[in-house]
Amino acid sequence: MDALNPVMWSVHVGFAVLWTGSVLFVALAVLPSALRGQIDGDALAGIVGRLRWITRIGAVAFVVSGGHMAGTLYTFESLTGSGRGHLVLSMLALWFLITGLVEVASAKLRSGLDAGKLREPARDAKPFFYGAAGLSVVLLIVAGLLATPGLF
Repeated sequence: MDALNPVMWSVHVGFAVLWTGSVLFVALAVLPSALRGQIDGDALAGIVGRLRWITRIGAVAFVVSGGHMAGTLYTFESLTGSGRGHLVLSMLALWFLITGLVEVASAKLRSGLDAGKLREPARDAKPFFYGAAGLSVVLLIVAGLLATPGLF
């Protein structure tokens, strides 16, 4: 076993927890307050800005750590021809989808906030943030399946 694997696994899981938790927090705790007009626009912009940075820094961490793990633990055949490989590929697809949804939602929110509005941009961003949150839960379920010994 590569001595770097535990480090890469820790980086990967650590960023996954931070990122999915941040997406869920924004969608389930922050966005409802924005929809009710109960949060300041500057505070909302700051929170969403941090989520975007976590998403972008996480992307680098996921590519490095996930690329290392995939390169050392899997072959092309095991990724495409096994249950575990299909879970890894599912995680990759979910990561792309969630990242896209977060970026679109954040852009919609920020453009409205820049125009001095709060509720309307929150309403416009809502389906994208909720979609990202739902897919984050699916991503965590897939990760749990992948981490279950002997399942595949």
